[in-house]
Amino acid sequence: MMPVEGTVVKVSCPEDEIERHYRHNFIVNVLDGTNFWLGYSFIAPSVILPIYVSHFTANTLIIGLVAVISSMGYFFPQLFTANWVEQLPLKKLVPVNLGFFLERVPIFLLAPSALLALSSPSLALLLFLLLFTWHSFGSGTVAVAWQDMIAKVIPLARRGRFMGITNFGGTATGVIGAVTAAWLLNRYVFPYGYIACFGLASIFIFISWVFLALNREPPVVTRQSVISRQEYWRKLPAVLRGDKNFQRFILSQAVINLGGMAWGFLAVYATKKWALSDGTVGGYTAAMLVGQAAANLLFGLVADRKGYKLVIEISIVLAVLTLLLTVIAPFPEWFYLVFVLRGASAAGFMLAILFVFEFTTPEQRPTYIGLSNTISGITSGIAPILGGLLAAVSGYHWLFLGAIIAGIVGYALMHWFVKDPRHTMTR
Repeated sequence: MMPVEGTVVKVSCPEDEIERHYRHNFIVNVLDGTNFWLGYSFIAPSVILPIYVSHFTANTLIIGLVAVISSMGYFFPQLFTANWVEQLPLKKLVPVNLGFFLERVPIFLLAPSALLALSSPSLALLLFLLLFTWHSFGSGTVAVAWQDMIAKVIPLARRGRFMGITNFGGTATGVIGAVTAAWLLNRYVFPYGYIACFGLASIFIFISWVFLALNREPPVVTRQSVISRQEYWRKLPAVLRGDKNFQRFILSQAVINLGGMAWGFLAVYATKKWALSDGTVGGYTAAMLVGQAAANLLFGLVADRKGYKLVIEISIVLAVLTLLLTVIAPFPEWFYLVFVLRGASAAGFMLAILFVFEFTTPEQRPTYIGLSNTISGITSGIAPILGGLLAAVSGYHWLFLGAIIAGIVGYALMHWFVKDPRHTMTR
């Protein structure tokens, strides 16, 4: 692995200071994640939001925009913030201060925007897409700093356990949220059920921000002068050229992400095929969260003991099984199992964001996070567009088949070409 010449060198955090605050940081970050995912269960970008958009249009490309915005918005900006994040003594200031306005405020505005559906549906749809874009790109802007903060305050040997428990708490309580969302969407006519869901999402996502702000992060003091943005960008190719294993990981991630072209269409496919109510889709969200909750605890233990590479491989297999079951499902009830498997697969992929941390040193960690996630974001953004085109031109079955093929190829690349850095490096 080749270091980036001129990268800022920093004094490492004293281990005793990290350990002294570990219990506190563990608790507040679990509560942050739990409340955030509980709030997100009321908007569920892969289930509820596509159905919300389908009330305004039947165009699969526009419906697919939800997945495009969600993936590209979160992943794409990260490389552009990595150099800045590397220079910050305190990472938490980014997700706490900047993140409040970039990530949280647009969620607070979703409920009032939905009121426009009564008088001006086109304007309501446009405003929703703008707000969701604001939120998604805001999340991506603060993501590197949040991930680097977690890597600082949670030791390597306990990160999998932490993420597993956090995601379990979020998805377990999220089941309650999803059941509540299903009741609201069945109880109230459009758009009032969505207004209630968006309002509840705002409340819990604000509570999560409060716990995020309570992190006790030890500062890291820079020793050398920082490099310019232009010089930083010129040095990035050296990172990829000097780390062949990281190159192969990014390639496998890109192919795996193409397999995600179908995720934004599962609920839409089910509702169109069997003329289901929006409340039924809320039930599918609950099933997905049950799968996530169960898988999070298991995958957290597997990651700490066997590594994140194995978690990713299992998640790919579950994703392919999800799509196969979608294609052969003869009744809508089968989709509860479809979404259980989808949730389990998503849990593994969410946990595996920590895998990137193990490819490099703490000093270069933001750069590796940014490279991985930004390149991943490009393919994540392209995938739903391809999915929408396939669905529009050839039908949903060809969409699912294309996603299955991408998943199989992605698994082969990850299993046979990517080496687990944990076995050769210690961070």
